[in-house]
Amino acid sequence: MTVADVSIQQTIAEMGRSARQASRIMAAVPPATKNRALELMALAFDEGRERIKARNAIDLEKGAANGLAPAMIDRLRLTDVRIDGIVAAVREIAALPDPVGGIEDMAVRPNGLRIGHMRAPIGVIGIIYESRPNVTVDAGALCLKSGNAVILRGGSEAFESNTVLAETMVDACARAGLPQGAVQLVPTTDRAAVGALLKLDKYVDLIIPRGGKNLIRRIVQDSVIPVIKHLDGNCFVYVDEFADLEKALPIVVDSKTQRTGVCNAAETLLVHSGVAEEFLPGCLKALQERGVEIRGCDRTQRLGSNVVPATEGDWDEEYLDLVLAVKVVDTFDEAVDFINAHSSGHTESIVTRDFDRANRFLRRIGSACVHVNCSTRFSDGGEYGLGAEIGISTDKLHARGPMGLRELTCAKWIVLGEGQTKENPVAG
Repeated sequence: MTVADVSIQQTIAEMGRSARQASRIMAAVPPATKNRALELMALAFDEGRERIKARNAIDLEKGAANGLAPAMIDRLRLTDVRIDGIVAAVREIAALPDPVGGIEDMAVRPNGLRIGHMRAPIGVIGIIYESRPNVTVDAGALCLKSGNAVILRGGSEAFESNTVLAETMVDACARAGLPQGAVQLVPTTDRAAVGALLKLDKYVDLIIPRGGKNLIRRIVQDSVIPVIKHLDGNCFVYVDEFADLEKALPIVVDSKTQRTGVCNAAETLLVHSGVAEEFLPGCLKALQERGVEIRGCDRTQRLGSNVVPATEGDWDEEYLDLVLAVKVVDTFDEAVDFINAHSSGHTESIVTRDFDRANRFLRRIGSACVHVNCSTRFSDGGEYGLGAEIGISTDKLHARGPMGLRELTCAKWIVLGEGQTKENPVAG
């Protein structure tokens, strides 16, 4: 182990200790104080947008010089519109009900004890993510509102952007009177910092990674801390034989092209053979007019021009680009089985007018988010009314789909008595 590695481990350990101390205070911070910190953050982001864009420009320049893909450059870029979105998201989080201390499922036992659950912060959360600097703000704001301390480790490609955003949040927390260590950003791009964080189970309660398959795989393999995975988004749209085709076309086009470099963009289109000849020629043309490359099965190739033959690997691919795999299926069951076999479990949508078929799709598809007659692009914490999100979990334990405030808390049992004991179980 080098001297640099030792120094990084010491830095991460000190961040963990500071976060643990802060988390104990954060658990009891009144909602008004947390909301005050969030409002100060939003104001600082709004007033400091030129400084933020200047630091972001450094990352964009480095990314272009290093050959970063256009989709990744798009994820990295902070425009005035996106800063407006950051400001709005923070204020929306501030306006949301505070989940901490909420009591659920309270019941009275025959002996008079009142027993239920109380929502409590998880404690210290480590967020490891790539490319999108707005994740720095979303994660920091959501963890703060839910009473957690957070350690943020963004990708090297967004280091300048993440740093200026984190500095703004830390300053707002201090001015609101929140404890030091409530929000921290790992101050190095050295990968050894990730390894050190993943071993910090003495202080960190949960790791949430956001990024590509290689990042997720490494974290799951190396972490001694529980991990909630935000895996890739190979999302499907299925146009059923009973679909309203006038509605299906804009749903497909929006799902694929509204924004391509995001995890809830559609990557595969399935069309029932009963409507394929009527629907696909116009749909493929509309997509190609927007620059989409079509990779299709044999029947798709016959129904469109300039369709690239699809390979077996295309059905499992998250392109994050203007590429769409298209397949014609003969039955509803074939569509469902194909989605469950090839989807990453993120978001799927069916277009149909048949209520029974829509209900069967909702029940049988094993993904975290399942839509009927709308774009996959609505799979988002803000669209679901959660405010911002910390990620979209494709796991099945603790949290699934967009993770908002409630998903960043856990339940503890509370028991309220009036003097009951085991020897005298009924008070009075």
